[in-house]
Amino acid sequence: MKPQPRNHIALSLLAVGILSACSGAFAATVPAGTVLAEKQELVRNNGSEPSSLDPQKVESDVEFNIISDIFDGLVAVRNDGSIEPRLAEKWENKDNTVWVFHLRPGITWSDGTAITAKDVVWSWQRLVDPKTASPYASYPGNMHILNAAEIALGKKSPDTLGVKALDDSTLEVTLTQPTAAFLAMLANPTLVPLDPVLINRFGDKWTKPEHIVTSGAYKVTDWVVNERIVAERNARYWNNKQTVINKVTYLPINAETADVNRYKAGEIDITYTIPVNQFAQLQQTLGDQVHVSPQLATYYYEFNTTKAPFNDPRVRRALNMALDKDIIADKVMGQGQRPAWVISQPQIGGVKIASPDYASWPREKRIAEAKKLLNEAGFNASHPLSFNLLYNTMETHQRIAIAASSMWKKNLGVEAKLQNQEWKTMLDTMHTGNFDAVRYAWIADYDDAATFLNNFRTGDSENTSKYSNPAYDEAMQNAAKAKDVAERGKYYQQAEDLLAQDVPAIPVYHYVRTHLVKPWVGGFAPDSLGVYLTKDLYIKKH
Repeated sequence: MKPQPRNHIALSLLAVGILSACSGAFAATVPAGTVLAEKQELVRNNGSEPSSLDPQKVESDVEFNIISDIFDGLVAVRNDGSIEPRLAEKWENKDNTVWVFHLRPGITWSDGTAITAKDVVWSWQRLVDPKTASPYASYPGNMHILNAAEIALGKKSPDTLGVKALDDSTLEVTLTQPTAAFLAMLANPTLVPLDPVLINRFGDKWTKPEHIVTSGAYKVTDWVVNERIVAERNARYWNNKQTVINKVTYLPINAETADVNRYKAGEIDITYTIPVNQFAQLQQTLGDQVHVSPQLATYYYEFNTTKAPFNDPRVRRALNMALDKDIIADKVMGQGQRPAWVISQPQIGGVKIASPDYASWPREKRIAEAKKLLNEAGFNASHPLSFNLLYNTMETHQRIAIAASSMWKKNLGVEAKLQNQEWKTMLDTMHTGNFDAVRYAWIADYDDAATFLNNFRTGDSENTSKYSNPAYDEAMQNAAKAKDVAERGKYYQQAEDLLAQDVPAIPVYHYVRTHLVKPWVGGFAPDSLGVYLTKDLYIKKH
């Protein structure tokens, strides 16, 4: 039976109006007869050095991979799309707008102090407070939590947020309207509760191993910058008895060849990815150790729409039309990626999103139209377009950037000068607007097109392109208020059609997630967002 998309699950919860979730939590499930290794330790490459381990200061899987291991939220989303109770044991709602969550009895931080509903309130107020400068400050507003959007814009005080502690173990969340994907959105790592006493005491240094307290299956015990982060089992985790791995080491290796070499040498159990130029050969030699899974994620090149010449949509659309995405997906990548003409996904959250008309044009027609658009914008053979294309340091990003720049040079006479920066530096560059065009990607936070499309709303905290179109904002507002999936899909299509004309970002391809996984690692099953948790894994005797 096909698993239901996540927002279908959320819709069914809204229709019922009440959920008392008492089912067992998903954790490491060891098949009968499996002989476990005496040493339950895992080494996983994480791709880059995290910019922070503060859940409210980060925005990518580099950080979320670790944060999801060391912190628990109120709920999680299982691989089949159903909602799993975590720190919240059960919940109910009234009129689909007032949600009441009951925390598990006796839950504590890793230092033994109680986790309370007041901690959740404080943490969410901190998330939307402009002083925090969270990349996800707009997220609670997108969930339609009362006053969240206004607080993020500095128009209201954080203490007016529609979240309150009815007592130490009961949390009430008030929405301004029903939100179909509310429970799935609630699983985002930025919404995990944090310890206000700890943060008020240590400030920005609260995530250091000697200070940090956590709520998840693991606690950070060692952090050597650009070398490793080590986390060990949190004995006070509410579901610790279901955890098998005792220690996990995260490596920040961004060189994909080095990642594979250390895997072959037995130093890594799970790679961050698989280099495209080694993929076919590794499939032949390593067989089942090569894991490929679909992922709700889109790779794109984002423009700084406030900076000439990319304040002209004709220039942006021309570069989109002249990029041969089939070659990039099939030849440069060749792992199952699909060429992308929409920012979200062709199918997501129960709706289908159609590509723009020009996506189906013959290649020659697209290039001719691109030349025409550039010429109208003032760029031609005697006055060629030249710009800087930024990407974060990684071999695959370099290969794609070389391919893209070659296509633009050949098809349009455009010169894209390649620049690379380390991940943390590139994020800072994006948020300060000091770029022409930048390689980026978005992995869905939940199974709905809004997780991609909200990033281009005027004033959204993740809108680093600074794109602004009132018609687009209206389409997204209408989608949020839609009464059913079909109506929501209609407005998402309107939004994607506007993006296809204005092109604040060029969608390049839709992802698959690739890993090398040692045969002795059990329980490895990434979800549609590409997430896998260490607490769900175990090491077989080998």
